[in-house]
Amino acid sequence: MTTPANIHSNIPTTAAAIADGVRSGALKAVDVLEAHLAQIAAREGDIHAFNLVTADEARAAAARVDADVAAGRDPGVLAGVPIALKDNMCTRGIPTTCSSKILEGWRPPYDATVVQRLAAAGAVAIGKTNLDEFAMGSSTENSAFGVTFNPRDTSRVSGGSSGGSAAAVAAGFSPISIGSDTGGSIRQPAALCGVVGVKPTYGTVSRYGLVAYASSLDQMGPFSIDVRDSALVLEAISGHDPMDSTSIPQAPLSLQHVLSQGVEGLRVGRITDMPSGADPDVTARLEAAFDALKAAGAKIVDVEMPSMKYALTAYYLIAPAEASSNLARYDGVRYGLRVNTTDTNAMYSATRTAGFGEEVKRRIMLGTYALSAGYYDAYYGKALKVRRLISDDFARAYTKADVLLTPTSPIVAFPVGEKSDDPLAMYLCDIYTIPTNLAGHPAMSVPFGTGAHGLPVGVQILAPTLGEQVMFKVAASLERSMIAAGGAK
Repeated sequence: MTTPANIHSNIPTTAAAIADGVRSGALKAVDVLEAHLAQIAAREGDIHAFNLVTADEARAAAARVDADVAAGRDPGVLAGVPIALKDNMCTRGIPTTCSSKILEGWRPPYDATVVQRLAAAGAVAIGKTNLDEFAMGSSTENSAFGVTFNPRDTSRVSGGSSGGSAAAVAAGFSPISIGSDTGGSIRQPAALCGVVGVKPTYGTVSRYGLVAYASSLDQMGPFSIDVRDSALVLEAISGHDPMDSTSIPQAPLSLQHVLSQGVEGLRVGRITDMPSGADPDVTARLEAAFDALKAAGAKIVDVEMPSMKYALTAYYLIAPAEASSNLARYDGVRYGLRVNTTDTNAMYSATRTAGFGEEVKRRIMLGTYALSAGYYDAYYGKALKVRRLISDDFARAYTKADVLLTPTSPIVAFPVGEKSDDPLAMYLCDIYTIPTNLAGHPAMSVPFGTGAHGLPVGVQILAPTLGEQVMFKVAASLERSMIAAGGAK
């Protein structure tokens, strides 16, 4: 496991340690914040993790945390922890752009539930991170505001669509960031940047205030330096929200207590018919992860997922279909960009032509076509049937295994521009992450050594619905094995 470099020597690198220090009075939230703002000033010009750094608002929030501590009040479990927010989460009075020209400068009148819960826990939001426009992409090259570069090698992509959030943690700009995951948009950039990234069970974290891409697939979750920090944040942001009709009516997740329990007797599934395509260095790290879990007492079992190979195709019908509906609201009438022309219909067309980037237009057109009369059953309807087959395959697999292990990304971070002109090659980057979104299950990526060019490789842990506890047990075990090996390959 690696940790970000160049953070002020007196400031801990993890969220848990920072919060403990601030709550005890050993640290000042304002000092923690200034150390991270200094790190942003030093490296942001090379990385471009942020669309907006909210330094003034963050300083005011940190001062409030310190005032609470001085008054004997507990500011919360994330007291003084700087947190970066993906720029598709509504923040009251602060621009929320989705990295699109069509929303440039839009200031929401309310906070997303996740943003509210983070603030209530004492976290200090430091800015809005860059993303592929409307979360559509796997490299953060589709942003209207420029590319986010990988802090491990700035000639390479950070992954996507939450590339800015992953890069912020990897660069030491914040110990925690929040992203959204529709087809792998937390886990894939986490793998490429060498940090932990978690997509929880659909419905465990409120989507209220998340600007929708594909509503039946979208979820929010954390990036962190280590597994414990992700557990800490998920505990703070999960739980029922009456503002989200898809929110599961249950208490917040309880995760930190399982991290030390180990994996003795757990069944870890190896998917024998998993789609091929992972580079040899990635496959080698996956095998090393199986070996580490076996050495820790887990049992490795073979499972089959015959429909997994159809997941990518089904996703790229379902997600664009939902996007074509969700993005219809950006028409130049109610908010955002408006291009004035001679009549209303022309204004619609001109606004959307000027406001949306090429990848967003591609997916809107694909989705609209899949939903059109005469094609609905052949495309969208059939994709929904495949989605059900995938869920059924997962259900059978989880009768034999407690968790499944796969690569997160089939490749390490690739050079900027390498796949920009080949959408299919870009889509294939999500071949191992998409199935879990279609099923609504939890999954997370844990750094597990390096591959080609010394770049990070992530191993993906999949678990059944509400299986976050067993998933985090396995993640913590893998992390311990890497620490024992000195974080080496």
